[in-house]
Amino acid sequence: MNSENEILIGKITHYFSKIGVAVVELKDKLKIGDKIRIVGGNTDFVQEVESMEVEHQKLEEAKAGESVGIKVSQKVREGYKVYKILE
Repeated sequence: MNSENEILIGKITHYFSKIGVAVVELKDKLKIGDKIRIVGGNTDFVQEVESMEVEHQKLEEAKAGESVGIKVSQKVREGYKVYKILE
């Protein structure tokens, strides 16, 4: 299912359904404007990272090892994988 132009950068550890925000535990860096693909269960979608926060502080870029909140366009669940699409 994966293509060469994607790398696994993390997984969903929590989802806040009321505000549509997923917490992603990162294994690699991620920045605003990156395209990500979220895969798990029957879910498989691509979106651009438009906003990212750590402890309610807005970030432009997050590093490996950080857990960040990302606004997502669809419902996700814990354990879903997050890939970064390489341009």
